[in-house]
Amino acid sequence: MKEPDPRFTLANERTFLTWISTALALSAGGVAIAAIPDTVFVPWVRTVLGVMLVSLAALAAGLAYPRWRNIQRALRQETPLPPPALAAVFGYGVAAVAVVALVLIILAA
Repeated sequence: MKEPDPRFTLANERTFLTWISTALALSAGGVAIAAIPDTVFVPWVRTVLGVMLVSLAALAAGLAYPRWRNIQRALRQETPLPPPALAAVFGYGVAAVAVVALVLIILAA
């Protein structure tokens, strides 16, 4: 195996750390949603939104290292990089949570 350019290795590491940061932010958002008073959202809705966010957090954290490892392997073997398969899951997942929360905020006003 060939050592890749250190800039690519460091960029891959920064991306890994960004996935971890994203997981922490999603988890904090899920906990915050679950902790808001009953007067803001119906309890089951808070639970659903919180579970969605924390599930996305677990997915991001759990798949960050395998993604880093696969990209690092591709860099070392000079093969094509794997596609960003989870980008759509996170984009649509966070968008779904935001739309549901927005609708509930508007209905509660």
